[in-house]
Amino acid sequence: MNAPEFTETVRDDHETPLSRLGSSKWVYALTGGEMAGDAVEAAWAVEARAACETFEAWAADDPTEEAERAFADVAAFAAEHGGDGEAETPPTYEALADLTGTAARAGGLLAWTLVAEKTLAQMVGFFVGDADPSTANTFRDRKSGVREARETAEVLLDEVCSDDDAWAAARTGADAVVEAAYADYVDTLESMGIKPKNVC
Repeated sequence: MNAPEFTETVRDDHETPLSRLGSSKWVYALTGGEMAGDAVEAAWAVEARAACETFEAWAADDPTEEAERAFADVAAFAAEHGGDGEAETPPTYEALADLTGTAARAGGLLAWTLVAEKTLAQMVGFFVGDADPSTANTFRDRKSGVREARETAEVLLDEVCSDDDAWAAARTGADAVVEAAYADYVDTLESMGIKPKNVC
């Protein structure tokens, strides 16, 4: 196993959840049904702030130098556009916070980038459709930043996963994050009277 193979395996095994997390209904869920530009920007700010706090905490307590550096780099990226004030921590980040061990966290980081790329792609599409090319370009830049974070996660995975047990731990972390994001998608839409499993 290597990191690119790991990424493709996670994508393949979670194809349906990731596809649905790449739909406009996910943005609808994140904004609580408020499909307006400021609500979309605010929704991503909540995500970015939670990501920054999570990865900063990992960087502070991980004993592995490579992991500390990787987590700090991704936290710094997220800090560039995180929101201020108090906001409830989304379930995805609760799942991330529960991960222990460098390999599991590396897998969780990789999964976070896969979900975030899907989210940001839809947000770019929203602003394109809203005739707001400037904000669409801002979100394209954020999507590129997440893609770089995925590469950071893959480098880290190859550094810290030296045996089958480590790859298994990474997979457990990745699965937990995708499953938490998808459960949030389903639960939120169902609470709004929408049948999410009919959306592809």
